Amino acid sequence: MAIDSTRRSQLLRGVLDLCLLAVIREEPAYGYEMTKRLSARGLSIVGEGSIYPLLGRLERDGLVETYRAVSDGGPPRKYYCTSRKGQRALEDGLAEWRSVRDAVDGVLGIVEPEVKP
Repeated sequence: MAIDSTRRSQLLRGVLDLCLLAVIREEPAYGYEMTKRLSARGLSIVGEGSIYPLLGRLERDGLVETYRAVSDGGPPRKYYCTSRKGQRALEDGLAEWRSVRDAVDGVLGIVEPEVKP
């Protein structure tokens, strides 16, 4: 089981930034909220500890902008929203992802008929 989890984590690592940009584009969000959105879409292996360094990089690269807002009974939360540069990066990344996905499907598709569940 650990091998499956490790493989999935490795595959996700290359596209997690796109996944974050996609959920942020829907509506600005803070870190924990993003993990809930990702989990609701099937990416439950992504935790807060995984996304904060990536969010910092996205912010440094100008792909997201941030603001702070009051929270219920705690310190202000840092919200992230996509910048114009982030929107373009998401669009470009989606095109790249689809191209790679289609190529991989083309290769793995030849194996599929041979593999029986």
